Amino acid sequence: MFKTFKAMRKYYKPFKKYAIWGSIMTLLFAFLAQVDPYVTGLIIDKVLVGEESDFVIVGSIIIVAITLFRTVLRYGFFISFEKFSQKIVYDLRKDLYKKIQSLDFSFFDKTPTGNIMSNMTGDIEAIRHFFAWITHVSIFHGTVFIFAIIAMFLINPLLTSTLILIVPFITFFSLRLSRTVRPMFKNIRDQFSKLNRVVQENISGNRVVKAFSREPYEIEKFQKENEEFKKRNLDAAKVWEDNLPALDAIAVLFNVIVMLLGSIFIMKDQMTIGELVAFNRLLWMINNPLRMLGWLINGTQNFIASYDRVSELLGENSNIPVLEEPVTPTHFMGNIAFKNVSFHYQDLPVLEDISFEVKTGETVAILGSTGSGKSTLISLISRFYDVTEGVIEIDGRPIGDYDIPTLRNNISVAMQDIFLFSDTIEGNIAYGVPGANKEKIRLAAEIAGVNEFIHQFEENYNTVVGERGVGLSGGQKQRIALARAIIQDPSILILDDTTSAVDMETEYTILTELKKINANRTTFIIAHRISSVKDADLILVMDSGKIIERGTHLELVNKKGFYYDVYTQQMGEFNSIKEVVNG
Repeated sequence: MFKTFKAMRKYYKPFKKYAIWGSIMTLLFAFLAQVDPYVTGLIIDKVLVGEESDFVIVGSIIIVAITLFRTVLRYGFFISFEKFSQKIVYDLRKDLYKKIQSLDFSFFDKTPTGNIMSNMTGDIEAIRHFFAWITHVSIFHGTVFIFAIIAMFLINPLLTSTLILIVPFITFFSLRLSRTVRPMFKNIRDQFSKLNRVVQENISGNRVVKAFSREPYEIEKFQKENEEFKKRNLDAAKVWEDNLPALDAIAVLFNVIVMLLGSIFIMKDQMTIGELVAFNRLLWMINNPLRMLGWLINGTQNFIASYDRVSELLGENSNIPVLEEPVTPTHFMGNIAFKNVSFHYQDLPVLEDISFEVKTGETVAILGSTGSGKSTLISLISRFYDVTEGVIEIDGRPIGDYDIPTLRNNISVAMQDIFLFSDTIEGNIAYGVPGANKEKIRLAAEIAGVNEFIHQFEENYNTVVGERGVGLSGGQKQRIALARAIIQDPSILILDDTTSAVDMETEYTILTELKKINANRTTFIIAHRISSVKDADLILVMDSGKIIERGTHLELVNKKGFYYDVYTQQMGEFNSIKEVVNG
């Protein structure tokens, strides 16, 4: 626990004034809790036994005044600790989100989204609950326990000493509970992440599930994780079942001892009836903290397990090293050179000995079968991953010398895996250039062919698309993604299979428009259609992570290799379709 507090010091130290004021009010609140039993005992002894009836009014006024003041204190410390907790988790959540944004692709490749969501929600809430509730409740009950013991000593030292002899037994069961329950809470949090992941994947992929009628399978998969989550919670409950009865029995034993010994002391004139009543009411202030001890341990262990998971995420580091003083040019020329580049993903070779050069304004097309390394190659240009061997240079400098945001601001990527936000079409196009005016947005949309379908929507560019572009066809999503890449006016434009979902006529129109704006821009095109790549200055044909052919369209056709085979196959299919159409 102390290790966790030390690790969290940077988060609670700036706001410790709220904890201090809250603690002071909690201590005063706990101290004043002793007044009620004491005054009640005096009323019994003075009024019922001593027949001093005037003391009823005085005692009642004191109790009412103290009760009202304690109500104000209760409100004060509750608000103080709530502010304390909210400010802590605000900064923690902010740092957690910033950390997620700083991590590279390899982290997201290995970390399920459900785990991250669990960190950002359930774990953060457990931490907030600790600082907002567990903290002040622990202070209150701990202080009440100490004050009550002192007050009881003042009333009857012998009876109080008898009760204290039982405390070590409570301590034993409490410590045993703490040691046992902590790993169980970590297991519960881990299983909650798995459950969260299954739900998140199912909701995101609901169209695939329904398309293949796999609802029963998904329900069974969820039920399996849900069953495991229930089991782990029941395992933790079993620990409580083994320990809480003992704690409750000991707490009840306090009442039995007080009533038994108290009666004997009264008969021997060693204690008054009022003192026994006051003692019995103070006993609640011992019993209640002891009964709460298990729940406080429960919340504390949950807090520690949750922070351990959050801390693990905060401790993640990007695999992309950053220089302390990187180069930050305002504009790239766009000259790119791959020099003996190899890339291994988790010891699995993906690219081997890739070398080529491209000059400003040239277009490089990359062709190859699925899994040949095309998308990985262009990911290296933006430093989504770093090369394993060799070097990539832009304008004569290794890309590792450049500031990463500057590098990526000069490169626009229309990715193969299209992601559109739950925003307007205009907002999605202008995502990379938030201050873009409508004229610039419309121009990018026109080049990308968005204007061909935008008028189908009643709100035009103000139409809000669903999550991940739900409601749009594949071709429409591709054209919006292309417009989003074009509007940034980059030095380097990368199109990863961007026109595969549009018809050939639309593709031709888009490529023609792109040629008009690409005179001073280096462009990379990944495609499967020969029609998309035939006009490129350099065509790279890849297979199994290697460049097996390179050249212009005519050069590669004349070589009669892999490219020629793809070309003749596609032309044959095109001619067959043409014959059928012409009938």
